[in-house]
Amino acid sequence: MAGEARSAAKAWWALAGLTLAVLAVSLDGTVLSVALPTLARGLHASESDLEWFQSGYLLVLAAAMLPVGLLGDRLGRRRVLVAALVLFGIGSIACAEAPSPGAFIAARAVLGIAGAGIIVMALSVLTVVFTAEQRPKAVGVWAAANFLALPIGPLFGGWLLTHFWWGWAFLVNVPVTLVGVAAVATLIPESRAAERPGLDVVGTVLSAAGLLAVTYGLVRAGEDGWGDAGSLGWLLAGVLTVMLFVAWERRVGREGGHALVDVALFRAASFTWGVLLAGVGALAMVGVLFTMPQFFQAVLGTSPMGSGLRLIPLVVGLLVGAVPADKIAARLGVKAAVAAGFVMLAAGLALGALTSRGSSAGFVAAWMALAGAGMGLSLSTATSTALSEVGDDGSGVAAGVLQALQKLGGPFGAAILGSLASSAYRARLHLGDLPAGAAAQARASVFDGVGVARRAGSPRLLSMVESAFTHGMDYALRASAGIAVLGVVLAIVFLPKRTASATTKRNAGKERHHVGLG
Repeated sequence: MAGEARSAAKAWWALAGLTLAVLAVSLDGTVLSVALPTLARGLHASESDLEWFQSGYLLVLAAAMLPVGLLGDRLGRRRVLVAALVLFGIGSIACAEAPSPGAFIAARAVLGIAGAGIIVMALSVLTVVFTAEQRPKAVGVWAAANFLALPIGPLFGGWLLTHFWWGWAFLVNVPVTLVGVAAVATLIPESRAAERPGLDVVGTVLSAAGLLAVTYGLVRAGEDGWGDAGSLGWLLAGVLTVMLFVAWERRVGREGGHALVDVALFRAASFTWGVLLAGVGALAMVGVLFTMPQFFQAVLGTSPMGSGLRLIPLVVGLLVGAVPADKIAARLGVKAAVAAGFVMLAAGLALGALTSRGSSAGFVAAWMALAGAGMGLSLSTATSTALSEVGDDGSGVAAGVLQALQKLGGPFGAAILGSLASSAYRARLHLGDLPAGAAAQARASVFDGVGVARRAGSPRLLSMVESAFTHGMDYALRASAGIAVLGVVLAIVFLPKRTASATTKRNAGKERHHVGLG
């Protein structure tokens, strides 16, 4: 009993190290958003360069998800995770010391590869160090770490950029990664597939190319609109490549070869719908993450740090939903728990769609907390439901599949909901009395519109711009609520009431063995 208690304590300490590493990756993106104006001056970066600072990272991150999962299953998950942490530290140093925009973009690409390794391997390791009973709570902690960066990033990044050289926004990752390496090396047992998976070169290339093309198409659609032929071309090419990847994997599986992804895994409703519903939840939340920081800063006039403070209720709500998700799912069943989470998320977003310039801070905090609680409950339960079907042999690739679909929710949601918000914003602007150049600038974004109104010294124009953006934001939140309602329907119709007990029994012996390793 004492040995089991020590092993359990060791697993939770290991989770603390993993959480720190995942938080570092999440913080990197949110800090960058705050640092862009400073980077533009420090690196003499153009608007196109600034777009690629983030887009280049997203593209490499998406393309690397499945390959790093395979490497973990093949070479050892602890080994790949340590390598990814070291690479993340090196990439962070390269970002801080970059002499030009091109060098910074290259360093961000390195961070994309490393970030994929950390995110995928951290989730994969959860299936090894935690038993089936412990895993849902561990997933809840992991989910919370993913979202803690929302308020911390702007707060921490704003403070750093106010008091120190901009490079420290990236150099702070170095000690974090060193702590992560120490925690992983000492607390996490090495694990890999019992039968070393072969290299599916064709499948790896097709998966990377397909995810790369889809992500790039979504990023372009978010910037240039859905009518842009180039965006649609990349999206079509990506979808066709992913379809070709699926066909190839089925063929390899039928012929008894080494497929990158075991297609049979998708025959389990728990895995398929757990993965898809986690993606639906991420998609629904983009409405909040995309619009609310702009509302806080452009309409309410807060600083990036103030915007981060106003996002805290969202994260508190997520913690409230994610941490007890395992107990709720055990009592209600996974179907009811995921559906209940989506109901809360939809209700919070629907209330959010009533937000106006005159809404009180308490009202905004309340609906964001409700939406966060729903997201925490649905995401944690859906993710742990998907992982319940995954044994030790393929946890790396399975985690890569789950993370790839979930990460696509960001650019997909930004493209769809961002286009909707922008269209509604422009439709509410009546700028006939402005010069053509000023009118075009005001239509470009709410920040540009506020700038035009202030330079013109026109309170009427400023009020129009703020009202127009709030109108567009409410449209996006209503659409997000509709996506959450879709999540309710999918959970009720397709999710099993409980996870498969056969899988739990099959993995129980392995899990007990791995938890005691070290």
